[in-house]
Amino acid sequence: MKRKPQHKPWYRSRGWWLKQLHNWHWMSAAISLIGMLLFAATGITLNHAATIAASPHVQNLSAKLPAPLLAQLAKPASDSAPLPPAIVAELDTRLELNAGGKPGEWSDDEVYVALPRPGGDAWISIDRASGAVTAEITDRGWISYLNDLHKGRNAGGAWGWFIDVFAGACILFTLTGLFLLYMHSKPRPLTWPLVGLGLVVPMLIVVLFVH
Repeated sequence: MKRKPQHKPWYRSRGWWLKQLHNWHWMSAAISLIGMLLFAATGITLNHAATIAASPHVQNLSAKLPAPLLAQLAKPASDSAPLPPAIVAELDTRLELNAGGKPGEWSDDEVYVALPRPGGDAWISIDRASGAVTAEITDRGWISYLNDLHKGRNAGGAWGWFIDVFAGACILFTLTGLFLLYMHSKPRPLTWPLVGLGLVVPMLIVVLFVH
């Protein structure tokens, strides 16, 4: 009497695993596609940063705080306290610079606030006696802006979270790709030599040329 062939459980089926891997692979690819293009392109510009000419544009600004606001500069909570909200709003209106929540450097004569940003820099200095405000904005161009986004430099917490999520999507994309290579490698004998090449080449460069 012949036994009926036993079907494998769904979780041991090759077809089930292929379907799951393909789904996760294309979804992670779709999520990370634009970010991967950005980070790959800025990897090239960062690698050649010394040869890419930049012409920073510097803008100097000045203003004067109204007398009623000067009293708020009299007694800071600490030597690194941020500017009071009313002064932040006034500076945002006058200079279009947002110093909200940024730590200040308080001295007897002035308060200085650094406002670093991707692709440039900015700062505000306020004379605590007269209320005279001087500020400077430096713009190093869009290539510098994208390079700083690549590094997460002065881009804020939201961009930092994006980089983490993007990196996770890239890891998922590469791991599912690796498993798909494994499942399709039998009729493709060049699969593992090419994967090995991708590992050996950078290792040899590091060992032989990076000192």
